[in-house]
Amino acid sequence: MVETTIAAIGPPDRAAMTAARDLQARLTKPAGSLGALEELSVRLAGLAGTCPPPLPEPAAVAIFAGDHGVHAQRVTPWPQEVTAQMIGNFLAGGAVVNAFARQAGASVTVVDVGVATPLPFPTVGPADLAGEPTDVAATVAGVSGDPAHRSGPDRTASRLVDANVRRGTRDMTVTAALTRDEARAAVEVGIRVAGALIDAGAGVLLTGDMGIANTTPSAALVAVFTGVDPAGTTGRGTGVDDETYRRKVAVVRTALDRHRPDPADPLGVLAAVGGLEHAALAGLILGAAARRVPVLLDGVIAASAALAATAFAPDAVGAMVAGHRSAEPGATVALRHLGLDPLVDLGLRLGEGTGALLALPVVTGAVRVLHEVATFDAAGVSEK
Repeated sequence: MVETTIAAIGPPDRAAMTAARDLQARLTKPAGSLGALEELSVRLAGLAGTCPPPLPEPAAVAIFAGDHGVHAQRVTPWPQEVTAQMIGNFLAGGAVVNAFARQAGASVTVVDVGVATPLPFPTVGPADLAGEPTDVAATVAGVSGDPAHRSGPDRTASRLVDANVRRGTRDMTVTAALTRDEARAAVEVGIRVAGALIDAGAGVLLTGDMGIANTTPSAALVAVFTGVDPAGTTGRGTGVDDETYRRKVAVVRTALDRHRPDPADPLGVLAAVGGLEHAALAGLILGAAARRVPVLLDGVIAASAALAATAFAPDAVGAMVAGHRSAEPGATVALRHLGLDPLVDLGLRLGEGTGALLALPVVTGAVRVLHEVATFDAAGVSEK
């Protein structure tokens, strides 16, 4: 599945990009006045192979959840049980990502790809994602929405997909976090989820994540793929104190010194120092790129996974849109390496998909301009 997906990923359509630039030049506005939105619309036309590109809607957030053996190294004060507890919160509609998803009209799919403890919630499989979210979410209390729409299915309600590869990773400072087969299985989970969401009608995918201690493997992945020292890729995550931060940097360095992962072998890198959610997010990006559907990246977890996806298939970057600049330093390092400029910079470091959701209207607006703004000739407006 991985090799077939990679083979389907191609470069942007240059003719569509040229058409989008020509159209931007004829719209009733000064040339370049929409700044970064103009080039974004051109990139999305190149991805879709047509001008104007399809509107990026409906939107689907995929939150991949997993636990981490490196938690034992005291890189975070949060207990590992919070991963499973937050999944319950997602399903009940009580997390920040749910509030933002309701605002954006986006669906939320939570994927257990590596949670350490079995989850006591109803699940579906990746192949069942075309069904209404409320098939699962109706059994979980607390999903709210606009009262005017409660008579019908709430497409922003959350559902849980059971795709657990293993109950958390191993401690990467002691041994490889995953076997190559486990890493491949997690990548394939992401590919399948991308395909299922797109088959269900999604016009844009948004990355989400949940996993206590997952900024530590993120820092390791960014260091491997960019060559930047761990001191420059490791952040404070949930806001750790100075002592914990220094220990976290040392943990990342220890893992890299132990495994010496080769950036030219992305599956090996994910196995050595990655997380199951990182591997699945890389698969989601690859799956979307193969279908020529844009992926709106969230924070440092997604950015580190995007580096892995690009190592698998360099042209996959054409499907990526950087939603925001995370406060985690590794995110900036990764986006710079990918050549992506974030759309918003709000100092966020929550994860879940929250920054991507806040950037979604910007992406939609960039495409809507090509669909709806009149040209100078059509509007009878004089050019300079």
